[in-house]
Amino acid sequence: MVDENSTDETGEDAVLARMKLSSTQEASGRRKLTPAARRALAEAEERRKAQAAETAALPKEVNGRDGPEPVRYGDWEKNGIISDF
Repeated sequence: MVDENSTDETGEDAVLARMKLSSTQEASGRRKLTPAARRALAEAEERRKAQAAETAALPKEVNGRDGPEPVRYGDWEKNGIISDF
């Protein structure tokens, strides 16, 4: 039997602590990131920039399909219709 007057981690104090923590996270807008997460985000940003630079270097295709090239990405379906040039 648990004493109603005792405080434990699953009681009201823990709930209030979690609410306070979530409200401070909401106020700051973001959670703290680990160094590995920051590195991963930086690497992803570098890949996006490299992909954008590579895409910008390609000549503009006239009357071509929007989006990635299906030959490279294996995306033969558009709006539920499969095409095989």
